[in-house]
Amino acid sequence: MFTGIIQSVGRVRALEPVGGDTRLVVDAGDLDLADVALGDSIAVGGVCLTAVALDAAGFAADVSTETLSRTTLGALVAGSRVNLEKALRLADRLGGHLVSGHVDGVGRVVSVTPDARSQRWVFEAPKELARYIAAKGSVAINGVSLTVNEVDGARFGVNLIPHTVEKTTFSDLAPGAAVNIEVDMVARYVERLQQGTI
Repeated sequence: MFTGIIQSVGRVRALEPVGGDTRLVVDAGDLDLADVALGDSIAVGGVCLTAVALDAAGFAADVSTETLSRTTLGALVAGSRVNLEKALRLADRLGGHLVSGHVDGVGRVVSVTPDARSQRWVFEAPKELARYIAAKGSVAINGVSLTVNEVDGARFGVNLIPHTVEKTTFSDLAPGAAVNIEVDMVARYVERLQQGTI
């Protein structure tokens, strides 16, 4: 589990083919890996990955073809910047919302406009995810916990304060860019309970 509060921006060092999958090697920037062990989870661009190798500068994680096809990780190249967050510990503050790191789908940036010192961003989610996104609810975009301002069909808007733009990879994005979307897990559980299929 994660909080959606990005701890560092890293950079892809390499993508290595391994038996049909890909080993993603990431320079962790200023992310402190002293308390990370092999097998621990690290969210990379909002995707929960398992650290399979560690060195002084970063870590490596194996990425399946399934994950590559259902997230934006398949479009990464050496040098790409990625949002990083270590897994939540029970004693940590929950500054964002509960984020699993299990991406629900890939959406697109529709527009970015100034709004005083902040920026107003509009995203379009895949139609099958739109029903889980609600005004004043939570959503994770590339692993960043955000509050939804408004919803119009499959499109929804959020405000990004200057700190969020500066400390994440949002500054690398422009209209048309693909983004990983994770909807609030509570919405999915509520829908399952309402279906009464169990």
